[in-house]
Amino acid sequence: MTLDAAPETPSAAPAARSWRTLGLVLGVAALVWLGDFLAKEWVIAEMAEGERRQVLGEVLQWHFVRNPGAAFSLAAGSTWIFTILAAAVVVVIITQLRRIRSIWWAAAFGGLLGGTLGNLTDRLTREPGFFVGHVVDFIQVWGFPAIFNIADIFIVSSMIGIVLLVLLNIGLDGQRHTDEPKAADATGEPGADAEGARD
Repeated sequence: MTLDAAPETPSAAPAARSWRTLGLVLGVAALVWLGDFLAKEWVIAEMAEGERRQVLGEVLQWHFVRNPGAAFSLAAGSTWIFTILAAAVVVVIITQLRRIRSIWWAAAFGGLLGGTLGNLTDRLTREPGFFVGHVVDFIQVWGFPAIFNIADIFIVSSMIGIVLLVLLNIGLDGQRHTDEPKAADATGEPGADAEGARD
């Protein structure tokens, strides 16, 4: 005697997708954080602060600096503010994780989370001390006015991705949402309200 398999509940597929996208977010974040951390550790071990090394001539160089502020070293005396802001970004991302059903949103949030955690790790563990640590920057590209790191690359690219997803009206569920009202029915016949208006 065989028993029929229990019917799959309607929520089973969304739940499975939720766990997959959650794994993608955390996996991308972990890879970004690890890559950023290892690169910074290599720079600290192999280069003196202020040292330059050419990689592709003048086009790409390693230039080891410690950044106490935001991008372009702005607000250098307010490191603690950027630490709080980075921690707030991490909290916001974590609160949204279970809502994500789209692989594109998952990749964008994962890159943003990993990059933010990378620089936050510097601010919490690097010199001169906890909460006011300086971020290690070392990538210098010809014509670009700032020195940056791997975390910065993923933060910026992820933010660009998020802006594009918003502009395309793609929600966290992966569906494309529009403000246009749905048709009354698939046949294209006018709805009851329209017929009533002609009476």
